[in-house]
Amino acid sequence: MVKILNNVRVYELAESIYASGYPMRTSAPGEEEFIRNVLDIQIDIVNGNYDNRHIKRAIKLANAKGKGHDQYLTGILVSFDMSFTNKGWIEAERYAFLNFVSSQSTMHRITKMNIKECCSKNVDERIIDIVNEKIDKHNQTKSQDDYRDLLDNLPSGLILTARMTTNYRCLRNIYGQRSNHRLEVWQDFCEEIEQLPMAKELILGDC
Repeated sequence: MVKILNNVRVYELAESIYASGYPMRTSAPGEEEFIRNVLDIQIDIVNGNYDNRHIKRAIKLANAKGKGHDQYLTGILVSFDMSFTNKGWIEAERYAFLNFVSSQSTMHRITKMNIKECCSKNVDERIIDIVNEKIDKHNQTKSQDDYRDLLDNLPSGLILTARMTTNYRCLRNIYGQRSNHRLEVWQDFCEEIEQLPMAKELILGDC
């Protein structure tokens, strides 16, 4: 199985948890107060101590019924390299807050790729042979028509990697919709999302 997510980075987790309390404040926190509370939250997250009042509030808001209580989750930023099939990428593009940073390009590099190694296990060997034939033909002719013919015949199971950026609120939405999806790449994606910091409390919730 190809690992879906690599080089994962999570930012602003403690800061956003602290900010989840802003709706009930009557004044803005000073810098010293902000830093002190964020540091306490970071330490408690590392130690698995979720009795911290800010963490308890954040968990409650993330799982509250109704709209908007989980807005602070948009501040918990996540970036990762995501390896997905062509079919999976088509469906991923529906999520407005799952944003591309940069990605592999079939337009530029398909003739240099090892097609067999770049395809999911479900791609028929005969299809791989056909694509390789079309690569060989283009490499001989250098024809733009042959290149377009190659691109139009790439399988849905071709795996490409992109650097993505998103947030916990978007991931919560994706997890709720895709954890039991019939596409295996979505199931694998959701299983790997479960490994993010505080994913069980903030992303999975009642999904």
